[in-house]
Amino acid sequence: MDLPLSTLQTIRTVAEYRSFTAAAAALGYTQSAVSRQIAAAERDFGVALFERVPRGVQLTRAGGLVLRQIVIALDALEQAERMLAGKPRQVRRIRIGAVSVAGAALLPRSIAALREMEPDLEISTREGATPTLVRGVRAGTLDVALITGRPPFRSPDQEHPPLQQHTITETALALAVPSASRHAGPDPVTVESIEGESWIASQSSEDEPQLGVWPGLPGRPVVRHWTRDWATKLGLVAQGAGITTVPAEFLLAVPPGVTINRIHGVPAEIRRVTLTHARDLGPALVASLVRAVREATATLVAEHREWA
Repeated sequence: MDLPLSTLQTIRTVAEYRSFTAAAAALGYTQSAVSRQIAAAERDFGVALFERVPRGVQLTRAGGLVLRQIVIALDALEQAERMLAGKPRQVRRIRIGAVSVAGAALLPRSIAALREMEPDLEISTREGATPTLVRGVRAGTLDVALITGRPPFRSPDQEHPPLQQHTITETALALAVPSASRHAGPDPVTVESIEGESWIASQSSEDEPQLGVWPGLPGRPVVRHWTRDWATKLGLVAQGAGITTVPAEFLLAVPPGVTINRIHGVPAEIRRVTLTHARDLGPALVASLVRAVREATATLVAEHREWA
């Protein structure tokens, strides 16, 4: 077996993006070139590495075993390149993925706390949706990910061995409404009172749900504005363009013209934030990561209670 380095990188990228088309775009190849590389690798290994699913491809069990060895090989080659370039052999680094809601306040504060604990650590970050980040951890392009989950809080994927998870906190969703609207007044906000309102939301797919419209709202809510950027969402709310769902405790602050309110008469919508990583991440580094993120979370929650 004599697989080119480019093929190993292609297998890892397809595993992460779960799509030949998306992997080709990320690598600068054509889709047919990616397909040929995967087909050649499968002939060499004598097994199917990927199987087609309704929204792309996913690793087979054999593909998962191969991927774990590819990650080890690519990491070793990268370390060799660093040594040849004269960089210190024992450089410690961590690649952190985070959902967008963490990017506004939780991630920067967590990094600041981590740097105080581990000043020699080289830190890089990447934003993404929870399923994408989990695939990044599996593919070895991320070491750890800050992800969110909803009840009943199952494992973030079905692959083996299971990823390690550390619960950071659980938070109840709330509504961000214009301060000049009736929803910011003394009367409680109910499902009935927000019927017919315009919503500001993030585009979702079946495996990557995003915040926006209140979960389980009856009827067909009207979404007037689509964006994943939290500053844009809150700016639109402040201008009276609509309302949106928020994990209030993770907002650094809210702009003038925005009021945070709860919906009464419905069960609380709980989201859990977890730190997720592969089992081979060093326990001392994991302990520092968990401590840093929990400290940053506690600070955010305390500040939220001050301005709420």
